[in-house]
Amino acid sequence: MNGAIAVLNAGSSSIKFSLYRADRRAVPAAHSGASRAVRADAPLEILAEGAIEELDRAPHFLVRDHQGTILSSRRWDDASPPAHEELLRHLIGWIESHHGPGTLQAVGHRVVFGGSIAEPALRIDAASLARLAALVPMMPLHLPQNLAPIRALSDTHPALPQIACFDTAFHASVPHRDRLYALPRALTDAGLIRYGFHGLSYESIAQRLPEIDPHAAAGRTIVAHLGNGASCCALAAGRSVGTTMGFSVLDGLVMGTRPGWIDPGVLLYLLRQPGWDIERIERLLYHESGLLGLSGISSDMRDLLGRDEPTAREAVQVFCRRAVAAIGSLVAPLGGLDALVFTGGIGEHAEAVRREICATLRWLGVDLDEEANRRGGPALHRDASPVRIWVLPCDENRVIAQHALRILGAH
Repeated sequence: MNGAIAVLNAGSSSIKFSLYRADRRAVPAAHSGASRAVRADAPLEILAEGAIEELDRAPHFLVRDHQGTILSSRRWDDASPPAHEELLRHLIGWIESHHGPGTLQAVGHRVVFGGSIAEPALRIDAASLARLAALVPMMPLHLPQNLAPIRALSDTHPALPQIACFDTAFHASVPHRDRLYALPRALTDAGLIRYGFHGLSYESIAQRLPEIDPHAAAGRTIVAHLGNGASCCALAAGRSVGTTMGFSVLDGLVMGTRPGWIDPGVLLYLLRQPGWDIERIERLLYHESGLLGLSGISSDMRDLLGRDEPTAREAVQVFCRRAVAAIGSLVAPLGGLDALVFTGGIGEHAEAVRREICATLRWLGVDLDEEANRRGGPALHRDASPVRIWVLPCDENRVIAQHALRILGAH
């Protein structure tokens, strides 16, 4: 049956979406041995992309085709912003009016946290929704945003299949010992372990590697997902064996407004100071730190690379040094390195950041071709480089659509 699959990525102020055409008769099988991903050649064609922005003020619906042509646009009055249900009803109504009634076969959702759920995707029913709702205390700032459109569509379109795809599931292959904190076992048993994030991004890269670098795909690769949120992942034969994020998205690398690795003693000290409570600490960690905190100027790497202020330059340097330290920490358990992949907004577009990171890693055999780096790749290594260097865009939405297609084919 030919139909469309919509992919939703819900945040605090927007719902981004993509629409794919799929053939459910041609359900791809999983790669044998490599990643948990379905095959990269799943029969999917991008039809449209868009977003509903400013959810809590004056929502704006905008959708474009794959060539960038605007297909539809609508803005609601900021005096009484509509609920999620009305906005999603408008989105599905547009899909059916533009592509035909009954076109939409399923909706796939990016869900940032799946806890101990090892499956990359689950079909939503009352039991699975309750299972996800029980995880909200562990991810209170992100998970409610992901679940809101799922609940809304369950009310407005109860017969429409919905599939939740988890950013944490790709890291289920990380050895158990490497997921543990040195905490009392009672806390470990309560779920306080390292989960890892950006899994859909890493799954997308793991799908691409066999096409462009079979040796790396079968060997040892580190992927640096560098953006407003940032992390690194170690892949052994396409499977995650280590990552820099842990229990939450605060851990690891310097990010746009998040600090990454920080001594817990700093937070204990602040909590003892006047005016510092849990809410104030939370604001510090999620909204005031990272590149913004270091520079005092901006959380956007593009802004900082164009500035001459010492704090801007220092923020970039700290960002790069932290990435180098993270890559080094992942090389050791891999036992070496065959390829380094840059992805994410910064990884794909900031040549100066790639140059700085690669220069510091030359001792590992990372030999950057400066001209290729200026061009933006995809291959960035010199011919004789022992470590191959790539810049590859990730496509999380396509991975979600693939999982939705696979689950539909199983029902």
